[in-house]
Amino acid sequence: MSIATVSRALNGRAPIAPETAERVRAAVRALGFRANRTGRELRAGISRTVGVLVPSLDNPVFAESVGGIQDAAREAGWSVLIASSAYEAERESEAIDNLLSHRVGGLLLTVADADQSVTLDGLDREGVPYVLVYNQPDRTDRATATIDNIAAGRDATRALIAAGHNRLAMIAGRFAASDRSKQRYRGFVEALAEHQLTEVALIELGFEATEVDAATRRLLTGPARPTGLFCSTDLLALRVMTLLREAGIDVPDEVAVVGFDGIAVGRLMAPSLATIVQPSREMGRRAFLHLLDRVEGAAAERILLPYDLRPGGSLRRVAIDKKGE
Repeated sequence: MSIATVSRALNGRAPIAPETAERVRAAVRALGFRANRTGRELRAGISRTVGVLVPSLDNPVFAESVGGIQDAAREAGWSVLIASSAYEAERESEAIDNLLSHRVGGLLLTVADADQSVTLDGLDREGVPYVLVYNQPDRTDRATATIDNIAAGRDATRALIAAGHNRLAMIAGRFAASDRSKQRYRGFVEALAEHQLTEVALIELGFEATEVDAATRRLLTGPARPTGLFCSTDLLALRVMTLLREAGIDVPDEVAVVGFDGIAVGRLMAPSLATIVQPSREMGRRAFLHLLDRVEGAAAERILLPYDLRPGGSLRRVAIDKKGE
């Protein structure tokens, strides 16, 4: 057969007789042939590969969004390259440069601070199409697919207050590594102000650390401990619940806990974790579809998806002291 006939059969871009297409596919199977996609894209002057940067693949919430990206990319005939920054802002630029060196057609990124990012400033100057995932920048010129982290932080805190808790603390991932953590804290503070409450403590922890320091341990397990904890991620919440259990403190009878992300393992804990559920898979899918529009020159959009508060055994209504009302 001619090269053109084989090309049409493999690319599916022009009509071809079914029996001819089947003969080509049979030859492909027999020879173990695999098309050189990179060479084809270089000749055409386009790339159908998307570069993805997430803070960590150890956190199921990011793996879920990558799954959504991969689903949408497969449907569109794109491939996916993945990198992680390990929650280190200084590694973002290096990882993005590496993705760009593979001639990706666009980028899907979760960065430490979407409003103050030298790396994103550089992409803007160079005209590289990208869409943020999870980040919620104040800047309207940066495309994103996310939820309203501030409103979700308020709702999580309101749930603790509605359950009768007025001594609240927040366990947050380090603000320098996550603008989402700062926004959720802002929602926490706003909910406290609504009810004229003052936070017992703000505790910043490393996202990937497995232990807490002695001062944090004393605060969470001592006699003056808070009775309600809002954690900026589910993994932090599960870490804190383990700490409380080891200290002999009952969750939720003595301390209630609300997480953030909605990872599946939270349902399997005893007690199950009450949490804000993000539509992570849909977030990844919508971000990829918007990136396709951006590649074609579309303006940046701010895609805000809905979230839910999932009830769980870690948040149970407590008896309110009538004398204090």
